[in-house]
Amino acid sequence: MRIAGQDVMATGNEPGPIMLFVWALAFTVLQPFGLVLFILTVVFGALVWLWFAIPVFFGCVWMVRKYANLHRRWNTRIMHVPTPVPYRPMPKTTWLARLRTIVTDPATWRDLLWLLANMTIGFALRLMVLILTVFLGWLVNPYLMRADALINLWLLGPTRSAELTTRVEQLASSRAETVDAHATELRRVERDLHDGAQARLVALGMSLGMAEEAVDRDPAAVRDLLAEARATSSQALAELRDLVRGIHPPVLADRGLDGAVRALCLACPVPTEVEINLPGRPSAPVESAAYFAVSEALTNVMKHSGADKAWVRMHYADGRLNLLVGDDGIGGANASSGTGLRGLERRLSAFDGTVFVSSPVGGPTVVTIDLPCELNPPPR
Repeated sequence: MRIAGQDVMATGNEPGPIMLFVWALAFTVLQPFGLVLFILTVVFGALVWLWFAIPVFFGCVWMVRKYANLHRRWNTRIMHVPTPVPYRPMPKTTWLARLRTIVTDPATWRDLLWLLANMTIGFALRLMVLILTVFLGWLVNPYLMRADALINLWLLGPTRSAELTTRVEQLASSRAETVDAHATELRRVERDLHDGAQARLVALGMSLGMAEEAVDRDPAAVRDLLAEARATSSQALAELRDLVRGIHPPVLADRGLDGAVRALCLACPVPTEVEINLPGRPSAPVESAAYFAVSEALTNVMKHSGADKAWVRMHYADGRLNLLVGDDGIGGANASSGTGLRGLERRLSAFDGTVFVSSPVGGPTVVTIDLPCELNPPPR
């Protein structure tokens, strides 16, 4: 079955009739709450032009969304019918902008339509679950509750146009962040060249110039100047190598993502277990993004975790590269706390990648990275 742009089918792991009976009873008890929410939202929505009705309307919409999200979670976790949250992001500006966003969001009105359907069709389906005999309920309840879940998906899930709108907004945001990250990287390269290799080469030129002037009158000074020039050239070469390594590590080009990540883990002072299963190589940009993502995550482990051990898992399945970097440290990592996770998110957003951080206080910290990509078959 296909609803709201999604293929929906039974998973073979649906809840049993007793659990369905309990859920049907719980949602039937909550039914009057949904009725009250519908009435209050409609009434104060009609009176929103009066200033005193605005905060009440905001509160009603907030409660409706919480109530709808409860059913979305039930759909997804219990009935295994994925039902994403379709609401537009709320602007952090004025209350008028928030009000405009709520009123113009199609999901707001679909929530009200769902409340009506939930109070009628949904109530009838759940009531049938409650009043049927045990024998018939054992056979029919899963189908009745699944029908209720599909109605919820149809009305609570995002429409195709809403999905496309959200996708366009995500791509626009990702593109803007990528441009900013690229500009920041260019400034870093320029700064490193100016402060590092360029300064070394200027000093090298000065040393060679002084040696040229002193070659006839003071050979001993020339030897010292040439030795200094050689040391300066070695330092400039080392800094250029470090700079190139920061852009695209040679080990990545030579040994691929598998070997490069293993080299990172060997160099990490925290003992790190590695498990990698890649049947091929991603494209060079994806390899570089994945490598630096693991590098940033391991850097956070070294600097902030206080861990005794870490682990890196990498595998490929269903067109997606999955990375997991974890440690047994103190936890408490947050993308907004300046630990580099925000930069990692920006880097991966250019490839439509996602980052999820689980880091309760006391640990463990697990950074899960998901990158859609195709693999090139390994050379024979």
